[in-house]
Amino acid sequence: MSHSHKTLEERIDRSIVMLKENLNTVRAGRANPALLDKVMVNYYGSPTPLKNLSNIQVPDPRTLLISPFDAKSIGDIEKAINIADIGITPTNDGKCIRLVIPQVTEERRKELTKTTKKMGEEAKVAIRNLRRDANEHLKKEQKDGVMTEDDLKKELDKVQKIIEAAVKKIDEIIAAKDKEIMEV
Repeated sequence: MSHSHKTLEERIDRSIVMLKENLNTVRAGRANPALLDKVMVNYYGSPTPLKNLSNIQVPDPRTLLISPFDAKSIGDIEKAINIADIGITPTNDGKCIRLVIPQVTEERRKELTKTTKKMGEEAKVAIRNLRRDANEHLKKEQKDGVMTEDDLKKELDKVQKIIEAAVKKIDEIIAAKDKEIMEV
């Protein structure tokens, strides 16, 4: 595998990781600890990720249970969840914080699948741009005499196969997310 294909695949992987992170912020009706990934708690004056300060469990498909390691931090954690504006009001019993994920209406689900589709399209556009960059690089190498016309054709075919695999993967990721959204 040439250096340019390795670089292309690394860039594609980064695009796919970003897509997955973006999809985690799309709230389906199912409790998913990833919903809290971006929550930062002001812990003794320094912003700390919630997951470093507590145990996050999913006792049932629609509840997130947050158990702080330090009982004194519960108020700060509750405040951080409210500030993060994930659209769910936390309840605090003094030991744990519960987040009950509201049922998602059919209409809202359809809106969410439109959002995921748009995220998928954006990821595909990014990947097609990577293909264009890789192809231009290869054509320049051929023009500069680094490779033959035949080699160029082979390399362009490899790029195309890498891109097709990436697009297929994006479609699978979006389909899985949509399935999660449509589940009641």
